[in-house]
Amino acid sequence: MKISFHGAAGTVTGSKHLLHLKNGKKILLDCGMFQGGGQETETLNRHFGFIPLEVDALVLSHAHIDHSGLIPKLVKDGFNGKIFCTPATYSLAEALLKDSAKIQEEDVNFLNKRRKAQYKKPLEPLYTSADAENALNYFHVRSLNESFEVIENVSCVFTEAGHILGSAVVNLTIEEDEKTTQICFTGDVGRYNDPILNSPASFPQADVIICESTYGDSLHDDLAISEDILLKEIMNTCVHKKGKLIIPSFSLGRTQEIVYALNRLDISKKLPDLKYYVDSPLSYLTTEITKKHKECYNKELREYMKTDSDPFGFENLTYITDVQDSKALNSNEAPCVILSASGMADAGRVKHHIANCIEDSKNTILIVGYCEPSSLGARLQTESGEVKIFGTLFKKNAEVKKIKSFSAHADYMDLMQFLSGQDPKKVDKFFIVHGEPEVQENFKNKLIKKGFDFVEIPQIHETFNI
Repeated sequence: MKISFHGAAGTVTGSKHLLHLKNGKKILLDCGMFQGGGQETETLNRHFGFIPLEVDALVLSHAHIDHSGLIPKLVKDGFNGKIFCTPATYSLAEALLKDSAKIQEEDVNFLNKRRKAQYKKPLEPLYTSADAENALNYFHVRSLNESFEVIENVSCVFTEAGHILGSAVVNLTIEEDEKTTQICFTGDVGRYNDPILNSPASFPQADVIICESTYGDSLHDDLAISEDILLKEIMNTCVHKKGKLIIPSFSLGRTQEIVYALNRLDISKKLPDLKYYVDSPLSYLTTEITKKHKECYNKELREYMKTDSDPFGFENLTYITDVQDSKALNSNEAPCVILSASGMADAGRVKHHIANCIEDSKNTILIVGYCEPSSLGARLQTESGEVKIFGTLFKKNAEVKKIKSFSAHADYMDLMQFLSGQDPKKVDKFFIVHGEPEVQENFKNKLIKKGFDFVEIPQIHETFNI
């Protein structure tokens, strides 16, 4: 058996790992889109590094676009097998893939207007809305802790990953040449004591582990203090400076977590009497999906809901979907809090809000999650003086702050706790994926000290025997 790595190899996006069985069958773990990185990203997204028609099945860990975003292209290019995921992952993937297709179509239409004026050939989107709709026909839903057949002689059990709604650790059992091999693909691992979701669960002893490493060498702030830090930033910006607090927030996961924190502050009478906005149609849709999948909620949230039936809404909160209402926020000078996608501030409505607010020192831009190094969110944190947005240089007069405690990814202590149920001496091969190179090297050293002998950091399109 072999495994080849076609994404999230030396980077945190594009998750795609392909198992090659001795009988010629192939199983793909995730089919994510590369994000950030310019022209190289475009090339990687258009060329899988394998032939989709030859893939027999796909097992999807969760719905984030960097794990699911190329599924419509996979089907468009010839894949016709089954796609397995949890119920909540299917609900979210339906929304996210349709949204992704719409964005691509709009972006290509915009670019093609310019290309037509320059007498250049028109571009094609990676996939269309019709492609996304068609891909959903290949999905098959399976619950956590339920054993199911992927293909002949290969079974799978999803266990709780605790990262986002519906996220799962993929545990494969492969029968080959009278030998049984246990493969664990962690997907993205969440944090323990998440305010909304169940904590990551223990998983069966594995022979091979493919593990994420996004924060494999750092520690997050304590989740318990995140509400206090958020309140401090609201008070500083909106009450004392009379400005706007702009929060770039991923539509799925992070937005719901922050809204829940605001809700709790409101219930406890600590939240200032301001207007709070979630400005993103997708954030509204994913929040509605979150409300429908209560099976993913942890015990604490279910208990909280006995006194507050809607933890994702309160009197001063408005969800904005209409583009004209979004534009109106920029002309409104009243102090307020605006959560808007995308989380890396590289696209979507939040980019317009940042451009509108960045030159005024009374405003604050609050980063609440991971930002790819070339993204606007990262550049806001590292570049001084001026920053380029929409091709125009803006003076960076607004404060730029960051809260680390809202991350949905495990830090290295969480990862070590997650892996603590494994006997390192029984793990034949350990592959580190989904992380920046320096972080991965540091995480590798920590794993070796824990007793894992064979630890590899795959490069893009690299193949290993397992």
